Amino acid sequence: MAVATRPDPRRTGRLVYGAAVVLLCAWVLVPLYLLFVNTLSAPETVNSFPKSFLPEMDTGSLAFFARFAGMLDALWNSVAVAGLTMILSIVIGAPAGYALSRFDFPGKATFRLLILLTRAFPLPLLALPLAVMYIRVGLDDTVLGLALVHTTLAVPFAVLITFSLFSGIPLELEEAAWTLGCTRLSAFRKVVLPLILPGITASAIFAFVISWNEVFAAAVLTIENRTLTAFLLQNLDTSPLHLKFAGGFILVVPALVFIFAVRRYLFAMWGIANR
Repeated sequence: MAVATRPDPRRTGRLVYGAAVVLLCAWVLVPLYLLFVNTLSAPETVNSFPKSFLPEMDTGSLAFFARFAGMLDALWNSVAVAGLTMILSIVIGAPAGYALSRFDFPGKATFRLLILLTRAFPLPLLALPLAVMYIRVGLDDTVLGLALVHTTLAVPFAVLITFSLFSGIPLELEEAAWTLGCTRLSAFRKVVLPLILPGITASAIFAFVISWNEVFAAAVLTIENRTLTAFLLQNLDTSPLHLKFAGGFILVVPALVFIFAVRRYLFAMWGIANR
């Protein structure tokens, strides 16, 4: 009589792990693939089925996107808001990250916790008070007003990323510069800043992506000066399908490129060594 063999749990675990990886990759990559194929196909073939495996490399949808009334203005508003958000988040977040990595002060742990808690409140909960306040102070429907809200969303990440990067630079380097006659500011400028500049650039790019993809605040706080995400949402029911694909393409490509560029610093934010 043959004896039944028990399945190898390690082999089963590897199969389950591999299946989970394949499903996760498909969940992420298949929508991106369909987005690229439909955007780079002729507008009249967007609804066709079955679709070609490779895109036709037709720019008709993108050309229609550029000619659509108000679309380029919305694109410019997105660039302006994201650029201003990027600058403000670094101006605020980098000094805070440096202070957290170099100084011990009462309430330091509480301050780090409060930085994280700023992401605990959902933006829809704050939308109505923000809209009322902005109307009263004259910041409603402005690039600056929306950039301030996006900066609030991006600053916690800027602080955490720059904190992890500053913590990776030994304090002894600055102390050596002090002994050679440098002040704290000049030591930072000559020693720390050249080492940290790529990380600060990555943090700035990440802030840009956060603002670039944000839609709720942009839809609530703007009417005439809408960003691209809010403008696409506004015209979602009336715009043709190939325009939606082209708008999604314009939104996704910069975000993918920037996130890929800063991935090592995002891992560093959580203390993961990506080597």
